[in-house]
Amino acid sequence: MPFRTKELLEEWLAEFIAQEHPMPGELEVLRHEDLSGGDTGLVVVRLKNAGPYAYLEPTAPGDPTWQVVFAPRHDELTLDVERLNELSEELVVAAALCSFLEQKSREHLAAAAAAAAR
Repeated sequence: MPFRTKELLEEWLAEFIAQEHPMPGELEVLRHEDLSGGDTGLVVVRLKNAGPYAYLEPTAPGDPTWQVVFAPRHDELTLDVERLNELSEELVVAAALCSFLEQKSREHLAAAAAAAAR
């Protein structure tokens, strides 16, 4: 059941940002189709301190869990302590966003099941 459309994920992302989560990098929702052509959603996190990016995606169609995939790097990453602390803050926010998306997915699935049961 593809329900994580680009538009819905943009709403969820706006709600997450409105909760005042500081994100030094950039967040963007992209369209992403699963093997059956269903829109499953994809949230790109451009990490300011680690680049190039990571993305959050549903673990599987219809599954409320999410996972984080880090894009491959072609070079070593060397950080001083300040940038390492900034990266750790970015990762904490990315983890919070992943948890938030799982919560919203679970709520959405429960609402859909309740509506179907009526």
